[in-house]
Amino acid sequence: VPSQELQKQAETMEFEISLKALSVLRFITDQVESLPLSALTRMLNTHNLPCLLVELVEHCPWSCCEADKLKKFENGTWHVVPPEDQVKMTKLDGQVWLALLNLLLSPECRCKYHFDGFNKSQLLKLRAFLTDVLIDQLPNLVEMQRFLSHLAVTEPAPPKKDLVLEQVPVIWDHILRKNAGKWEAIAKHQVKRVFSPTEEELKLQARRWAQTYSLDMMEALAPDKPRCSVCGIEAAKRCSRCRNEWYCTRACQVQHWQKHKAACNLMA
Repeated sequence: VPSQELQKQAETMEFEISLKALSVLRFITDQVESLPLSALTRMLNTHNLPCLLVELVEHCPWSCCEADKLKKFENGTWHVVPPEDQVKMTKLDGQVWLALLNLLLSPECRCKYHFDGFNKSQLLKLRAFLTDVLIDQLPNLVEMQRFLSHLAVTEPAPPKKDLVLEQVPVIWDHILRKNAGKWEAIAKHQVKRVFSPTEEELKLQARRWAQTYSLDMMEALAPDKPRCSVCGIEAAKRCSRCRNEWYCTRACQVQHWQKHKAACNLMA
């Protein structure tokens, strides 16, 4: 394979990984209220994600024009967008806008983000993209439109310089120091033992997974013992067909059969 082809494949792979990372980033912004210590500060001030997302809205790397035709990257391929669909929001567009909504409208983020002159001017660029057509597709953007209108005529106070405690990855640093100069040997060992298992090892692993996810194993780990579906006392037997309903005695199972029959037939 020519080196140019390998380079092209590497660039394509890097592009697709970056787009998947965007989806992961959006999911992280959904959890701003429960992020680990100092993570939000890094996202907002160290990496300045709001301005980074503005750049994505402005330049839109998953959209391009070729031979006077608009092409967009979606579901792993580039495809020509017909004129009637050119104003439709793609999934990637939606990920960016949702991440911006999470970061700019969350009280936790507003009190930590520094709306200085540069950041403010970058964020106000979004107003040009908030058209009626876009807002119709994602109505939550009305709130961002109001926020940006308010930001344009105000000067938000800088965030308070609170004490910032940061988790230090001690274990990570220890592993790096301990294995310095050994990574090639470790990689070869992993290729042989992890990525090239024998047929017997694969069968053994499959048996372990089957045991891990068996109902008996999961029920053994459950804190509460099963209860009879009829009388509610502690049960030791269950339906032999679907193995889902528990009973204390055969009499309770027979009594419950008419109610349980339909569900049992579906699950068995």
